[in-house]
Amino acid sequence: PADLKPRPPVVTVMGHVDHGKTSLLDAIRHTGVTRTEAGGITQHIGASQVTINDRVITFVDTPGHEAFTAMRARGAKVTDVVVLVVAADDGVMPQTVEAINHSKAAGVPIVVAVNKCDKPEANPDRVRQELTEYGVIPEEWGGQNMFVNVSAKQGQGIDDLLETILLQADVLELKANPDTFASGYILEGKLDRGRGPVATLIVGRGPLHVGDAVVAGQSWGHVRAMLNPRGEQVTEAKPSDPVEILGLSAVPGAGDEFRVFEDDRDARDLAEQRALKARIEEQNKVKHVTLETLFDEMSQNELKELNLVVKADVQGSIEALADALGKMDQSEVRINIIHSAVGAISETDVTLAAASNAIIVGFGVRPQGKARDLAEKEKVQIKTYSIIYKAIEDIDAARIGMLKPTEEEVTTGSAEVRETFRVPKVGVVAGCMVTEGEISRDDRVRVVRDGVVIFDGVFASMRRFKDDVKSVRAGYECGLGIDKYQDIKVGDVLEAYKIVEVARTE
Repeated sequence: PADLKPRPPVVTVMGHVDHGKTSLLDAIRHTGVTRTEAGGITQHIGASQVTINDRVITFVDTPGHEAFTAMRARGAKVTDVVVLVVAADDGVMPQTVEAINHSKAAGVPIVVAVNKCDKPEANPDRVRQELTEYGVIPEEWGGQNMFVNVSAKQGQGIDDLLETILLQADVLELKANPDTFASGYILEGKLDRGRGPVATLIVGRGPLHVGDAVVAGQSWGHVRAMLNPRGEQVTEAKPSDPVEILGLSAVPGAGDEFRVFEDDRDARDLAEQRALKARIEEQNKVKHVTLETLFDEMSQNELKELNLVVKADVQGSIEALADALGKMDQSEVRINIIHSAVGAISETDVTLAAASNAIIVGFGVRPQGKARDLAEKEKVQIKTYSIIYKAIEDIDAARIGMLKPTEEEVTTGSAEVRETFRVPKVGVVAGCMVTEGEISRDDRVRVVRDGVVIFDGVFASMRRFKDDVKSVRAGYECGLGIDKYQDIKVGDVLEAYKIVEVARTE
């Protein structure tokens, strides 16, 4: 502890799309930079540093909440403070809630920047009121969170925001050892055609020098060159400094830890060991909890909490589920809803579930294609229901070890509606392209519009050109008619599935 010295805070800016994250970052950079140099700043790497009152703040540009969660899932603690941007004329939106849940799950304090306060329809108090519903309560109302009214466009309140961030940093008492071998985290890695593997990183402790032997994830090498956020060559980076380095043997992943070694051989050995470990881990992929294994894990004392990510077509379903779960006996396993929202199941939901060992529950909504693929890869369970009582029954049955999955739904394929035709005596037929799997005439089918299920039934007809066919594979076009359903629109997704009987193995 005696060797620790104060270090600058590392800040991530998050918020809903169009609420002004980028313009706020630009305004902050101009405030902190124009005082020291003429002209604006060219953004060279995915992070920047600002100096105010002789103190430095490092800002990390998040490519999105997914990246933030993916880093957290790998144990990378990159951020000290989250600045949540909320537009004063728009209020709390779905991605605002997402950002709050991600920040809370990572245990990072939130400073709220209420943006667009210069607009005539701005209502900063409404924003404060709405955020209290999500546990973000202003200090002036007796809460923990600092709020600042700003206008990125007019440049108002930017100094106040920076001072508030420094105040929050003082409360956290951020320190690091500046005289030890450097270590920290990779923010992003990419392959540059001219320069080879390039990594952007944030130094956690110790000074990083050009020439140091570095291991980052499964890659290693000597730091050949180092660039600061303005694209200038530097020879040293201190704690909380963001820099871009060249000289690694391969591209490291976001969230990988990097360390400096005295000896080249140690660096290479560690990189090779990590590569071997990663291959072994890939074979024994982490098993996330599922409703079927819930009781076994409880009885082995491995699980005391069941985390759920809930997505639904209407807010009422979410409230009904939360209400029903609240009344359930939670003496043995506590049930937490860590994120809930209206809309289709997205990749963000899957990364959050993977990071928090959660199960995703959907009502009247379906996973998007990429989300389904990611869930399979990460072994995250997605349970979709059309009736809320069925979900409550399943969770209750899983809790007492009585869940018998006798019927399981298997998605066989999906097709996208490209055109619709009205055929005499038949009705509306959809001209489709099969995008995944294989669709069979005897499959059941659900019509999905914008991620929400609007009809569930069976096929009335399946044709290729003028011929009736039994099945159509991915990459082929076909005409599909749905029994007792005429309201098919261009852009709808027709998802085919079978119900399969499964005997419980455990």
